[in-house]
Amino acid sequence: MLMTAPAPPSDPKLDDFLCFALYSASHAFNRLYKPLLDELGLTYPQYLVMVTLWERDDRTVGEIGERLFLESNTLTPLLKRMETAGLVSRSRDPADERQVRLRLTASGKALLDKARSVPPCVQEATGLTAEEARSLTDQIAALRTALSR
Repeated sequence: MLMTAPAPPSDPKLDDFLCFALYSASHAFNRLYKPLLDELGLTYPQYLVMVTLWERDDRTVGEIGERLFLESNTLTPLLKRMETAGLVSRSRDPADERQVRLRLTASGKALLDKARSVPPCVQEATGLTAEEARSLTDQIAALRTALSR
């Protein structure tokens, strides 16, 4: 019986890398979001903080960091700029002085009305149906969870 050697692995091709597809899609999303968020006076990370607070106001910096997968040393300068802009207020938690709580100001709450136009614009730009977008989001979240283990 004649045995054949296994075929050598093929050279890597950029389009075969899932990580590159996600990386380049992320850049495309950033280009899409920039003009939309410029109208709100927000950067993308600031927008994410605002969305978490519009979901539920009065969170700790730690909670926001967990939700956004960001360390507090990354969040703190961002939150200080948002406070200076009058969108949020930061204060020590009276029950635990080590915790900093973040609350929306009246301006931060009012910005939600303008921000409601962003998700439909993004949804339309993807060319996906709502169901397709939800499925893809769930798959990417599962991938993130698997990679975090």
